[in-house]
Amino acid sequence: LMFLTAVSLAVAAIPEALPAVITVSLALGARKLSGRRSLVRNLPAVETLGSVTFICSDKTGTLTQNRMAVETLVVAGRRHDCLPAEAGGPGWESLGRALALSNDVSEQVGTVVGDPTEVALYACAEEAGFRKSVLEHAHPRLTEIPFDSTRQRMTTIHRDGEAVVAYVKGAPEALLPLCRDATTGSDAGALDREAVLEQAHELAEEGYRVLALAQRRFDALPEPVEEAERDLTLLGMVGLIDPPRPEVSGAVAECRTAGITPVMITGDHPGTARAMAARLGIAQDPAALITGVYARVDAAQKIRIVKALQENNEFVAMTGDGVNDAPALERAGIGVAMGMKGTDVAREAADLVLLDDDFATIVAAVREGRRIFDNIRKFIKDTMSSNSGEIWTLFLAPFLGLPVPLLPIHILWVNLVTDGLPGLAFSAEPAEPGIMRRPPRPPDESIFAHGMWQHILWVGLFVGGLSIASQAWAYTRGAAYWQTVVFTVLTVSQLFHSMAVRSERISLLRIGIATNLPMLGAVLFALSLQLAVIYVPALNPIFKTQPLPAFDLAVCMAVSSLVLVAVEVEKALVRRRWLYSESATA
Repeated sequence: LMFLTAVSLAVAAIPEALPAVITVSLALGARKLSGRRSLVRNLPAVETLGSVTFICSDKTGTLTQNRMAVETLVVAGRRHDCLPAEAGGPGWESLGRALALSNDVSEQVGTVVGDPTEVALYACAEEAGFRKSVLEHAHPRLTEIPFDSTRQRMTTIHRDGEAVVAYVKGAPEALLPLCRDATTGSDAGALDREAVLEQAHELAEEGYRVLALAQRRFDALPEPVEEAERDLTLLGMVGLIDPPRPEVSGAVAECRTAGITPVMITGDHPGTARAMAARLGIAQDPAALITGVYARVDAAQKIRIVKALQENNEFVAMTGDGVNDAPALERAGIGVAMGMKGTDVAREAADLVLLDDDFATIVAAVREGRRIFDNIRKFIKDTMSSNSGEIWTLFLAPFLGLPVPLLPIHILWVNLVTDGLPGLAFSAEPAEPGIMRRPPRPPDESIFAHGMWQHILWVGLFVGGLSIASQAWAYTRGAAYWQTVVFTVLTVSQLFHSMAVRSERISLLRIGIATNLPMLGAVLFALSLQLAVIYVPALNPIFKTQPLPAFDLAVCMAVSSLVLVAVEVEKALVRRRWLYSESATA
């Protein structure tokens, strides 16, 4: 008997349901996230999302709608906030052709497919009467120099009668050094680079993405082809705007409340980035611009940003969509790939894939990660406290002159009933109020932090004390069913504890017993099983139990409910201490 008791006690000391409960919690969290337009590729990432301190997000398509439109143009040195009245004139004609020909959009039935910036340029040219399909027939493309984030420009070379013309578009600061003159109407004139850069800077400060366009004519295809990007004639500039997603401002504000720093990373002009960041609330003051906004960033610099933040003990979530973003996604604590515009390589390197490419979806995922970690903590607190109560009951009773209180089958039954069903029900526990009004959890923080091990210790001793007290009460009266009494108190007290630890600070009366129906169902089902073990005659010889009189059962229930009362008192003290610390901080 002692050997079987020792083995049963060893089983009781180990939370064998823990791996199953954690896996189910993470899987249910991943399923819930998929319903919110995010796909989890790395299951443990669901929990680590709650540790994120920095969210480094691309601007285009994630913070914005990825729907570019040309709103302003600079032609022959003059700015126009709509198509210029002289559209079709000599100065505008070259710019219009460049807009139509120097992009890679494809025309399909009823739609145009391509990069949002190039689609916007295409739409502007079409509105001014420069049809890409017609122009490409008359001026077929001979070759191209693709866009490169280092060069910040792209070039297409076309046949123009007996001659050849190269159209170049790119960032003004990258293109202007390659220009020798500029169009001033029908002719090419002197180029005032400083004035053009000042115009580009003004547009960028207003939130526009600015592109410059230039051209050069040749008698034949230049050799090497890179010669096409020298001694250019500046045709003009276009200002494009990508409106922010309407839900992002609220998500950014929620990040700041949760102690998470949102960071914008973009290849755009610093002025454009600064204007959009201010509009979204990412850059609230000049000091925030140091770490809040990164402009003209390439893929290699993303890794440097991640490394710098990690060296400062930050836990970083980084977004990316291109092949070159994969190293940064792998290095980040949480790699987030774009599902709509991202490459397969980026998705393979990521922990999370956004199906809608929306920044607000990342924030929702962080909220879910915090909820899941809280629920795992609650289950561990519950099961370890319960196991502790069993150990103290078996250990202390003999020292107090009482017989061994439980048989091996009782111990195994208690573990099955109190760990399994309620443990799984913790996975369905709703998020705690204010879950996004607290700072992120340090990734290396112990699961037993914030008074958890103290709770396990005192609750275990309290449950053990109640069980031994009930045993002494029944045993000293000479009741033959004394072992059933202690067995019932130990089981039911753990069910009350499961209900009590659904929140670490908020009273059960406030959150309501019906806000987690799986937990309520699990507790009631476990209680009915316990009563069946006591009162079904066929089960009495199996579990070595005897029916309890109604009075004794009521006493067992009342004594077991003291666990709920004690934990509620503890939560009241925690709330009081928390409110005091909050007022002291304020």
